Amino acid sequence: MRIDVLTIFPDYLAPLELSLAGKARDRGLIDIRVHDLRDWTRDRHRTVDDTPYGGGAGMVMKPEPWGEAFDTLLDDGDVEGATVVFTTPSGQPFTQAVARELASKGRLIFACGRYEGIDQRVIDEVSTRAEVREISLGDYVLNGGEVAALAITEAVVRLVPGFMGNAASLVEESHTLSDSGASLLEYPVYTKPASWRDREVPPVLLSGDHAAIATWRHDQAVRRTAERRPDLVHGSVLLDDVQVRPAEPADAGELYVLQLACWVAEQHDNPGVRIPALHETLDDLRAWLARDTVLVARSAGRLVGAVRASLDGDAWEVGRLMVAPDLAGRGLGRALLERIEGLAPATATTYALFTGAGSLRNQRMYKKAGYRLRGEIAPGVVRMTKRIRRG
Repeated sequence: MRIDVLTIFPDYLAPLELSLAGKARDRGLIDIRVHDLRDWTRDRHRTVDDTPYGGGAGMVMKPEPWGEAFDTLLDDGDVEGATVVFTTPSGQPFTQAVARELASKGRLIFACGRYEGIDQRVIDEVSTRAEVREISLGDYVLNGGEVAALAITEAVVRLVPGFMGNAASLVEESHTLSDSGASLLEYPVYTKPASWRDREVPPVLLSGDHAAIATWRHDQAVRRTAERRPDLVHGSVLLDDVQVRPAEPADAGELYVLQLACWVAEQHDNPGVRIPALHETLDDLRAWLARDTVLVARSAGRLVGAVRASLDGDAWEVGRLMVAPDLAGRGLGRALLERIEGLAPATATTYALFTGAGSLRNQRMYKKAGYRLRGEIAPGVVRMTKRIRRG
């Protein structure tokens, strides 16, 4: 892979001579060339910027030196099909997926802007001659694009075959896709000694049980990702780690928030129907939490589902079956329903519940679980039951 970097501060890229990147250059795996943009200026002051059209603060990098620099680099014939990366805070966010994509390219050219940025005409013109990517390192502004170019280069070149001495070290890093397709943060790591300042290495890592270690590492990666970067965790991954247990008084606050989120969606499916869950106070919820049989589901510390039930005559009345909206449709509701059914007392002969007449998705799930419609019990509300069959 060849990498060219255009900058007005060539010395900024000196770290590319160090560590693994420097060794990879020595071995011929990557060819990194840093170019001073000022070499393509024509005046004695080597000017690269000017005031912006339309007024405003700051300076804009002039198109002429950039244009001539690209004329040279794009027409040198060493490598065809270059991808030009403009590092800019207004670009596409840089991710590990983008790094993998860039690592598949034969040649990258980084354009490191400064001041208020590069004249837009440069980007437009270059895009007619090469693939152009505008990439942002993050939601913040740096003094120039060199830091971003360094970071992107390091992330990309380590994916080049042969760059890492031990290729297996790439497999379990943060943002590497797991078997489930999720991008997880890396699990906590430990080394010798086993005990340090009264802090012990988790016993499972000393057990020699490789299957147990792999399970623990996956569990820790899911938990860490859910806590720090929930945006990365796909619902199916969270469901791998769900723990269902009896509700406790301390669950009331989170349960109240989850209930509101779930039944707002129900209101959309059942306009004009009064939904009791949306009119309850926190004290109302605490009352049935103390009175009924209630299960909650948690994943990586997050409350993701709940269900309650109580005995009314010979009917085991199931209610408030709720699943976090982002996890809907992944089987958690059905699992909670089965768990609460299993807690029915011996005197119960029927499972019963009610749902909105317009809640067709809920009705489909209940029908698959064996429930049958018994008609409306109030305007917009239907009742469903299932006979209890015991061994």
